[in-house]
Amino acid sequence: MPPPQDGGLPIRHLHPNEQAPWWWLGCHGGAGVGMLGATFPAGRDAHRHWPVPVDGTFASVLLVARTNVPGLRAAQTAARQWASGAVPQVRLLGLVAVADAPGTLPKPLRDLVKLVAGAFPRTWAIPWIEPWRFGETPPIAQLPKSLARLAGDLSHVVARN
Repeated sequence: MPPPQDGGLPIRHLHPNEQAPWWWLGCHGGAGVGMLGATFPAGRDAHRHWPVPVDGTFASVLLVARTNVPGLRAAQTAARQWASGAVPQVRLLGLVAVADAPGTLPKPLRDLVKLVAGAFPRTWAIPWIEPWRFGETPPIAQLPKSLARLAGDLSHVVARN
């Protein structure tokens, strides 16, 4: 399905055999889904479509966006789309905000992250991870603590499902 005319992401109806403990849903190209998927391979890439089951079950979804203005606006639009009820049978777990550059976010971007995060049940802020830039996936033990928190939260999702 194409995206709605008022913005948002398109919906893709899942085949009954398409299952995942959770889905990574990039709000825009380059959001970081590939590296998150390589780090946490139990989740599946939703390929920038809301994964909607047709069998009456619910899909657990984490939206993923970069911490730049276009990425955060795309996440905000996707959150509005979900909150409007336009995306049935999706359990929105939260937003994974992936740093778009090394260093501390400038205040306007920190403020925008805080504003956008208010639309989500949970937000995980992932700092810049230099090995990801080169397509490398370090062991979780070598990654920032925020990824360890995300890993712990995802293990609860798996246990619940």
